[in-house]
Amino acid sequence: MQLIKVHGSGNTFFLLDTSKLPQALSEAEIIQLTQKITDHQTGLLGGADGVLLVSDSKKAGASGRMRVINADGSEASMCGNGLRTVARYLTQKLHEDHFKVETMYQNLQVQKAADLASGVAAFRVEISPVSFAATDLKMHFGTKTQVINEVLPELSDTLKFTAVAVPNPHLISFVDEATLKGPELERIASYLNGANPYFPEGVNVSFVLLRGKDSIFVRTYERGVGFTNACGTAMSASSLLTALLYPDFAAFEDTLKVYNPGGMVKTIPHHRDQRYWIDLIGNATFQDRITLDLADALAGDYSQAQINPTHEQADYLKFVDTIQNIS
Repeated sequence: MQLIKVHGSGNTFFLLDTSKLPQALSEAEIIQLTQKITDHQTGLLGGADGVLLVSDSKKAGASGRMRVINADGSEASMCGNGLRTVARYLTQKLHEDHFKVETMYQNLQVQKAADLASGVAAFRVEISPVSFAATDLKMHFGTKTQVINEVLPELSDTLKFTAVAVPNPHLISFVDEATLKGPELERIASYLNGANPYFPEGVNVSFVLLRGKDSIFVRTYERGVGFTNACGTAMSASSLLTALLYPDFAAFEDTLKVYNPGGMVKTIPHHRDQRYWIDLIGNATFQDRITLDLADALAGDYSQAQINPTHEQADYLKFVDTIQNIS
């Protein structure tokens, strides 16, 4: 079995092209494999946030398919950071630089972008569909059909929240710096990703700091993962809400710089023909190429794994060092 350890903005994954396996993995094997190799204590190469399964697509117009398996074994409907790395992998495999990738709900446009810096490959990916409907979010706050910039006393007496699906569910609050660094995000997010009546299937929760014109900082607690260095769909949703709620800071069709604990991406929120979507532009870094036996991986035994570092991480860290004033 061949894996690539990849990341987008420090959001790490093991990428597995299942079309190259001699036989298909069962769903139980996929869950077991993911839980074993991503464990940050006992997993492969320090673990990861999830596994990206790449395969051929049977849908018209798509050049490949991506599935996202969270570290706990649950499946995410989308992952913007992961999609960039899958786009890079398929670009090299198919010798194309502009195509669509099948995801759970929609075929999404991807394309190669200019490198962020020397040795830092970048890709531009579409984040959609977007919905504010409580039914799409699987959200339950009384009779509310949507939540847009309002206080939810069930969660906080002061913070205002907006709920949006892109298509995975996000709950987002714009906060000051003290709140961004304080304990409220973990308190609220850990509650909403345990047994609760409001988001029984869990939700990604983000706090956003407005840093200046076309510049925000996003900190995210990701469903099925916990705190991450970055969440692509959270950064995309936060950009969309900045344009929607704070037009003095950003406008639709503007390019935003979105900072996160793992680095920085660029986003472009769109609103045309009664439709919202976001372009997410950021790194697609391949850290290590790995060959190991599937049975060993399922058993959590990496002693015979062949690991070949790419040295791209050093270039990415140099890029991060050039980013100024990260909160």
